[in-house]
Amino acid sequence: MAGASEHEEGGGGGGAAEVSTTSPFWKAMGFWGYLTVFVSVLALFLSSISTPSAHSWFLSLPDDLRSHYSVSKPIKAHLAPHLPPVNVFAADYGPRDSETVLLLHGLASSSFSFRHVIRSLSSRSIRAVAVDLPSAGFSDGLGHRSGGFFDWIRGVCRDIKEKGLFWGFEQMVEKGSNPFEEKPERNSAAVGSEDLGRIIGQVIESMGLAPVHLVLHDSALEAGAIWISRTPGSVRSVTLIDSATGLPAFPWGLLGVPVLGEMVLRSKTLFAGLLRLCCSRSVEGSAAEAHRLLLRKKGGKEGVLELAKGLNESFDVGEWARSEGVRSLPFLVLWSSMWSDRWIDEGRRVAQAIPMAQFSYHSGGRWPQEDAGDEIAGMIAEFVSSLPKSIRQVNEDQDLAVAVDVEVEVEHAHTQKKLVERSNDDNDHLYGEHQQQPQQHYVNGHMDMYGLGQEWWN
Repeated sequence: MAGASEHEEGGGGGGAAEVSTTSPFWKAMGFWGYLTVFVSVLALFLSSISTPSAHSWFLSLPDDLRSHYSVSKPIKAHLAPHLPPVNVFAADYGPRDSETVLLLHGLASSSFSFRHVIRSLSSRSIRAVAVDLPSAGFSDGLGHRSGGFFDWIRGVCRDIKEKGLFWGFEQMVEKGSNPFEEKPERNSAAVGSEDLGRIIGQVIESMGLAPVHLVLHDSALEAGAIWISRTPGSVRSVTLIDSATGLPAFPWGLLGVPVLGEMVLRSKTLFAGLLRLCCSRSVEGSAAEAHRLLLRKKGGKEGVLELAKGLNESFDVGEWARSEGVRSLPFLVLWSSMWSDRWIDEGRRVAQAIPMAQFSYHSGGRWPQEDAGDEIAGMIAEFVSSLPKSIRQVNEDQDLAVAVDVEVEVEHAHTQKKLVERSNDDNDHLYGEHQQQPQQHYVNGHMDMYGLGQEWWN
């Protein structure tokens, strides 16, 4: 009986212990005990290497990057009627009445990488336009979240930094639930090549570029191919620069690793070494620093990860090139002969998959616009010049509408007094060639995007 009593008492004690440890309070305490050490240390570390504010970020840009920004202009693009417009920046060089070459960069790159190419093309009497795709360069991000475990961890750290270290504990005690338990679901409208293709088309239409000689670098192949398939009559020729499906040069996966990704973007030496290892062996230190700073802007790293996850590795370049409306286009494939035997074989495979494509090697890396810009520009210019001249119908009403739209943005950045003083010069300035006075026309209008006024440039 005594044993039975002891057994009953022990059982009763075990039941009480079981009840107490499974209560919401003790569940919260257990979770918080494990999470506090990891998240608090991680949040403390990330706070020291967090993304800088837009104002401080812009002030940290080197002169050559600010100069590139000054000759770029924002084009408003719309993904859907219910979504806000996206500012897509485009650098425009060369005479407007000449052949137009539109250059689209690859993953983790931007229009800045084509700075030598577009200047070299314009010196050959070719209009060259390089676009910052959404989330890249100075363009806006599309605002989608990809979700996943690492995004959840970053969200936890962000909540702790914004709401305090004990916010989660208070929520668990008050509500009896774990505020960090739910992980973000993958957005069904994740950024993909369809979105990019739509935006490319709007930029071409807004700037009146068609028909264009389209240059696709690296991962821009799929997005450009989608737009070409929809409007083949707006394309005069296609040039592929080291562009293969699902094989971007930049190792984007590193940016998605917590702590490591931030360290790479934080360190000038690590990032420059990464570019020389994977993209361009002779990239200049100043250029590597410019690319690093562009990825350090708010949403820059997240944009790369989102676009990379949206790439379609099953895209068949040969099937696309043989499709209706595309197979009649002239193709030029430019490929690195200085990288690796495997990459050289990949270039041959791409060229063989495209009927009647011209194939040439260049002496640069997988980002050849950085270390062989003049060579690339010469090959493109020679290819474009070998084709019959394009017939472009100039729509004066459309040009006037674009000019007025740009002037409206300028008006919002200045006081009424300055507008009155400059009103006599506006008409000549709006219809002047972009490359003659690029800074005064565009910089003052969109500088306030980064919290800076006109006086900063004076």
